[in-house]
Order: sequence, then structure tokens, then C-alpha cells
Amino acid sequence: MSRSTSETIVNDWSMTPWRKLERNVLKIQKRIYRAAQRGDRRSVRRLQGLLTRSWSAKMIAVRQVTQQNQGKKTAGVDGVIALKPSERRSLVKQLRVNDGKKGRPTRRVWIPKPGRDEKRPLGIPTMYDRALQGLVKIALEPEWEAVFEANSYGFRPGRGCHDAIEAIFNCIARKPKWVLDADIAKCFDRIDHKALLQKLNSTSPVRKKIREWLKAGVMDRDAYQPTYAGTPQGGVISPLLANIALHGMEMAVKGVVPVGKVTQRELGVVRYADDFVVIHKNREVIEQAKEVISKWLAGVGLELKPEKTRVAHTLEGQEPGFDFLGFNVRQYKVGKNRSGKSGKGYRTLVKPSNKSIKTHREKLKAVIESHKAASQAALISKLNPIIRGWCNYYRTVVSKEVFGELDHYLWEITWGWAKRRHPNKTGAWVAKKYWKAEGGRQWNFMDSKGIKLILHSETEIVRHVKVKGTASPMNGNLVYWSKRLRQSPMISSRVIKLMGRQKGKCNHCGMTFRDGDRWEVDHIIPKSALHILGMMPTHAHNLNWLVV
Repeated sequence: MSRSTSETIVNDWSMTPWRKLERNVLKIQKRIYRAAQRGDRRSVRRLQGLLTRSWSAKMIAVRQVTQQNQGKKTAGVDGVIALKPSERRSLVKQLRVNDGKKGRPTRRVWIPKPGRDEKRPLGIPTMYDRALQGLVKIALEPEWEAVFEANSYGFRPGRGCHDAIEAIFNCIARKPKWVLDADIAKCFDRIDHKALLQKLNSTSPVRKKIREWLKAGVMDRDAYQPTYAGTPQGGVISPLLANIALHGMEMAVKGVVPVGKVTQRELGVVRYADDFVVIHKNREVIEQAKEVISKWLAGVGLELKPEKTRVAHTLEGQEPGFDFLGFNVRQYKVGKNRSGKSGKGYRTLVKPSNKSIKTHREKLKAVIESHKAASQAALISKLNPIIRGWCNYYRTVVSKEVFGELDHYLWEITWGWAKRRHPNKTGAWVAKKYWKAEGGRQWNFMDSKGIKLILHSETEIVRHVKVKGTASPMNGNLVYWSKRLRQSPMISSRVIKLMGRQKGKCNHCGMTFRDGDRWEVDHIIPKSALHILGMMPTHAHNLNWLVV
């Protein structure tokens, strides 16, 4: 990019051609990815240096932390939040990996863990450090995406929970097996800095800067605490560093398989961040794998969490099956005529876990309790996003029966809400006021303006297709990744239809949609309520346009 073009972009933030900058960054990332695949470390380091110095990467890193990230309004120790365009421009000019500045401490923030009294510590870096971490991540990620293990799914572009669940299903669908269901204790807080930096093996400026961030310390209520281990949860680069620290565990586990006795394909290892499962038909192999993992984790300063680590069988035993990422994976004994094509007397089913169902019910009830005096429309506007998000997450597994049970529970609590508002009215009067007949259904919780409560059972069950092997968006196969994005269970069917109509491309700039992009639906008639992922319309209103 020419100097004049760069100056124009920096001086007028609102006119920035973001897709052009993303094209420039992706082009270099693909070259880094290919160089890492063929083991050309010299080219990798040269291209990473080029990327950390480029205006395009700096602009994208600043936009990510100041406009797109959820924590953009959470301040670090510098107290800086939500920068103005002029301040963003200034930040872009300041960003340099070899800046000679010492990393500042992170600000400690404590957030509650779901369903527990325990709290999780977050470390919030300063805005400058966040932007610089984003820049370093842009350069480091393609190198590691080229070498990461195939069954690692957490905090990686183009991969998610549903890929991990589908990988587990593929491992156990044809034969009952033993499973080591394990969790790493305080993974982010205990990673050994020396082991991580040695594994990173990056260029001097990048390695030095990452070391500064790791050793920067924490400010907890004006009290400084040095950090001797761990990566700060809340940092932009922390998830990538955690994946780098855990890289190699799968190969270490597969080393326990006796050569010539059984093949390594029979041993399955599926990891999502610090949660993982090891699957094999023999319990002895699982026990050996547990010992190997414990020793391997000790090398990076980590250990298994005893209360969350168990060995179970998918079909037999007192408590068959296991929970993973909010799903329950289990095999059920059935007659041979009901077991499908295998005819082996069992079926493998993945369902929402009981804990997840209970948490969802409690959340729905809490919304009802907190909206006793609210209007029906206000109550529906709070319930619908919760229902839609939960159903989208579980729409790829055997959830139809659970959806029906939750709809019955939803009817009970909304009926209680309506009766409480009119204690002196008859049930028929209450039903007529709050429920309407529509679309062949007699009981729709709907107000006079047609604002309707969606039901769990309205969500269509769609089987998820697991990502191919070690495939990564950095490989440049945009057709494959665009198609996968249109099949994502976390995107509404309405947006998926628009993507299909536009062949996975943006009508505004012509670029192919990628995982992590933010988009919006524009209409001829502006509708303030129509937005996707928290983005409001910023372009001309054109029917059926998806623009980023």
C-alpha cells in the first residue's frame, strides 16, 4: 500500500476500505501458512515481520479491540475505553512490536462462574497492549494454524464446539468405548512461562514482547501482584498462547498405543481449549493415557483437575456416558431392530446435558420473575433471544424431545405470569388476552401488535458436518469456508438464505464471507430492530443485502 493511501486511511477513519485492508492481511497470512507447512522458518519470520509493520494489519488490530470486541468498553489500568476516531488514528501510528516500551500490568476483574459461587479472574490489558497483542496474533496465528493438531477445536478460526462433538460421535458411533473425560486445573493461570516461550520459538522482538506481557503483573484494587506463571484471561492473544502451550498433547497420548497390537486410529483425542476426552476400546489404554497426560502437563506447569476427571464407559456401568461442552454423549441399549443399520443392540445419542437444561430453565424463570410488571412485548423481547440462542446451540443433536419439554415448561411459567397479573379474572379471559391463534396453532403467546414468543420446537434439527482434518481458513480455500459458514448452527436461517442467494459474497464489496466477520441485513425500509450480532445499519438500505 502506498504512503499516500495509508495517510488517507489513517486521517479519515470513516472512509477506510476495510475489505481492502483485510485482503492485504489475508494475502500475507496465506503465505505464512504455506511457508510453515513446508517448514520454511526463515520465510515465516520474514513475512511475520512484514505483517507486524504493515498499515493494514495495524488498522485491523485497532478496529478489533476498539470497535468489535465485547470488552471494548472495559478499561485496563490506564482507564482508556471506547476510543474516538482521532484517538484510534493516533493508536495506529504508535503501534510497533519493537517499541521499547515495557508491558503495563493488567487490571484484575473477577467474574462469577456459571452455576457456582466461585469467581474467575480476568486480566484486562491496557488499550495499547490489547491492540499490540491483536497485531502480534495476526502474525502468529497462521504459523500455528499450519501445525496445530487436527482434533484441537477451541479458540481457533473456523472451528467450534459442534466440530468437537461431531468428532466424538464419529469415534464412538460404531463401537462402545471407554472414555477419559478430563479438565485441566486453572489452565490459563498456571502455564509455565519458560516452557511456553521455548515452544513459541519466535523472532526476538515478538518473543521479547510476549515475555513482557506474561511478566507484567496484575493490579488488583491498587495492589500490585507479580505473575510467575499463566497467561492473563482477557488478553487478546491469551487463547492462542494457551493453544500453543497445549500443542503436542495429542501426539504424546497416541504414543501409548502398542505398535503392531492396535492402530493409533482406534485412539481418539478431542480437545476444546482446556477440556478434552481420550477414547479407546480398552480401559488399560485409557489409564495409561491418563498417566502420560499427567506427566506431559507437568512439563508445562499444569495438572488435571481431580473433581472433573473421570473414566467412564459409553454403554455399560452405573453412570454410562459423559458430559462435554454442555452436551451429554451416551449409548443406549435397544433391540437389534431399533439400532439402525448396525443391528448391534445399541444407539449412540448426543443430547443437551441435564445441567444445561436446568440452567436454561432457571434463566427463563429468572426473566419471568424480573418482569412481573413489564408489558407482554417487553417480556417477549427478553425471552426470545435466550430461547433462540440456546436452541441454535443444540439444534445439531437429538434435541426435539427436550425442546418439547421446554415448551411445556415455558407455557407453565408464562401462564403463571399472566394469571398473577389478573388474579380476579377467569382462565378463559386471561387466555384470550395473552394467547392468540396463528399459523394453525391455537396457543401463541402474542400481544395485540403481533409480537410473538418463539418456541423451542420451532427450531429445525440440522446435522452438523465436522471440519475436514487440519483444514484452516488460512489455507486460502474461501469457497469451502464460505460454504461452511452458510451451514453454521449459530447463524439464523434467514441470514443463511441470504448468504446462499449471494453465493457467500458481500454485495457491497464482493469479498467472500469468513468466520469472524460481522454483517448486517439492509432493507429498503429502515428497521431499527433488524440487526445481526449487535451491528446497526451503516450503509444504504438495499433489500436482501448482507454487508460488512
